[in-house]
Amino acid sequence: MTDVAGDTAIADPILEALRELTGRADADFRPDQREAIEALVERRERVLVVQRTGWGKSAVYFLATHLLRKQGLGPTLLISPLLALMRNQIEAAERLGLRCMTVNSSSKTTVTELADRLQSDNVDLVLVSPERLANPDFAQLAMPLLGSRPGLVVIDEVHCISDWGHDFRPDYRRIGRLISNFGDGNVPVLGCTATANSRVVEDVANQLGTDITTYRGTLSRDGLALSAVKLSRQAERLAWLAEQLGSMPGSGIIYCLTIRDVDNVSSWLKRQGHDVEGYSGTTINEDREVLEHRLKTNDLKALVATSALGMGYDKPDLGFVIHFQMPGSPVAYYQQVGRAGRALDESRALLLCGKEDVNIQDYFIDQAFPDPADVDAVLAVLDEAAGPVGLRDIASQVDVKWAKIELALKQLDVEGVVRRVKGQSYERTLAAWAYPHERVQSVTDARRFEQQLMFDYAETTGCRMRFLTDLLDDNLGQGCGICDNCRNEFIQPSTSTQLIAAAEAFLRNRPLTIEPKKQGIPIGERNQQGRTLAHWGDSGWGPLVQQGRSDGHFGDELVGALVEMVTEWAPSPAPTWVAAVPSQRTGALVPSLAQRVAEALAIPYMQLVERAEHRPPQVEMQNSPHQAANVAGAFTLGEPPLGGPVLLIDDLVDSGWTLNEIGRMMSRSGSGPVFPAVLALALGRRA
Repeated sequence: MTDVAGDTAIADPILEALRELTGRADADFRPDQREAIEALVERRERVLVVQRTGWGKSAVYFLATHLLRKQGLGPTLLISPLLALMRNQIEAAERLGLRCMTVNSSSKTTVTELADRLQSDNVDLVLVSPERLANPDFAQLAMPLLGSRPGLVVIDEVHCISDWGHDFRPDYRRIGRLISNFGDGNVPVLGCTATANSRVVEDVANQLGTDITTYRGTLSRDGLALSAVKLSRQAERLAWLAEQLGSMPGSGIIYCLTIRDVDNVSSWLKRQGHDVEGYSGTTINEDREVLEHRLKTNDLKALVATSALGMGYDKPDLGFVIHFQMPGSPVAYYQQVGRAGRALDESRALLLCGKEDVNIQDYFIDQAFPDPADVDAVLAVLDEAAGPVGLRDIASQVDVKWAKIELALKQLDVEGVVRRVKGQSYERTLAAWAYPHERVQSVTDARRFEQQLMFDYAETTGCRMRFLTDLLDDNLGQGCGICDNCRNEFIQPSTSTQLIAAAEAFLRNRPLTIEPKKQGIPIGERNQQGRTLAHWGDSGWGPLVQQGRSDGHFGDELVGALVEMVTEWAPSPAPTWVAAVPSQRTGALVPSLAQRVAEALAIPYMQLVERAEHRPPQVEMQNSPHQAANVAGAFTLGEPPLGGPVLLIDDLVDSGWTLNEIGRMMSRSGSGPVFPAVLALALGRRA
């Protein structure tokens, strides 16, 4: 809102509500804010707001809710992808006297409690994720009450409705049907986003209703200095961050593509004396609130985060945003860097491009849709069932990854082909089904195109802000004057070979744990927690593991690293002998590795485990029931094991079921505790 001097006693209920919401007696509307509110409240229109981060989209729907409730209408249904990041907005809404309630995986509120409050008209704003709309209890208990006296429907980050939006949330696609069936179909609707080009706007308008009023502002950001540099090795980027983070203005966010990278980057920077913390989808809700507050109060230099810290996080004085890796699209990139410096004269956004970026992006693109054969297999189980079937029962009957089964069921549920009955149980409906090949291909092609545009952004020699705003169909017209290309000032890589070497050593000294299988396995037959040196695609030991498998021989450096890992790990009780997992594909590769490790540790090696019969490679098995069945009975022990604790060595671990099966056999035959030690964690993603 703009600061203006004015009479606070004016008879203007909309302006008075704004000043109550903001807590500022001099607050006034930004361009189009008041017009959007009047369209919703006075004319009950469908409205699309495309405005940059910080414009005040939440003020529009909070004020509209306040005014509609005064008219006696029902509560607002707000659909948002990141409810956990709306705490500040909710606090502002409560200053208006709005009674807000949310039901999500981290809230203590139940659907029954929400229904009771809706029944007594004791809630003004209901906040849910799009996934909540698919919940059977919510659909049966809450939605009829919301639809009986609808006030307003708000779709935050509405670009997700579009096939061309940069985020893929399948449950957003059910919102169009919800709106058409909500109440008498005449409910006012507000869609909000900060990132949408003309194609997305047109697609969203078609889904919300062709008679839609759009308020679109300029999306360019004054004062945001963009820059990019290619540093292909992670060690180079870690060294650069360690050198440059202290000189960044204020506090900020360092974005990574994976949780593993969040852990690596945050741990490295802490070791280098920087005050940072990690933040991802695995961070528990209570810790998220603490970390968000610490960043907001500049008690941290940076949060190292996945995209879990993104849409909805509000810190107007955020000084910088750094990307450790390249996001999948310029639109996603713009949305994230748009968090920086909204209340500052100048802030910084730096893109560090790495070698692994394309592999991670390819994985996300390839996993976006279930394969037709996987969908057919899931549907076949439901077609043959007499009633609802649980997710675990489906997995036992079809060899499809657990996540792919969930994705297939979600897609089918959105299309009305299956119905979620309760929990993770589904049943078939009478709706016909044909795999949407054309739509899947068009969306996949769009993702590939966006990926290439991101490479083009990194390579451009022109104004970077103009590059981004052109893609959003917002013509900047001239250069921003402050990006690296406009200023002709470019990021310099770290020149400290010592720091790069330290970063390389750090990456090579990040062993991962291998958790033992527990379900259905007696305590006395379970492996102990194990260790692995690296991920298959890591820039630390990963390349040497790949090279060794290709050459048919692991070098002395890897043997030494494995020995060092075991020594530092110091499993207790200490292993007194070594065994190896045999492979029908790599022959003596792993036994040779295990024998050399045993020699270095000065304990005996025992050629104990043999293959009883040939089975398909474990990497070809897609889920736990089939992985477990594939190794059951596949091995035998040539002779009784030694009695003490044993180090069980393999080169790669995919599911962990091979290690589990061999460990059980050894334990049953009288060995001591079994400690798995593996070179790399592959998770089925190796070439």
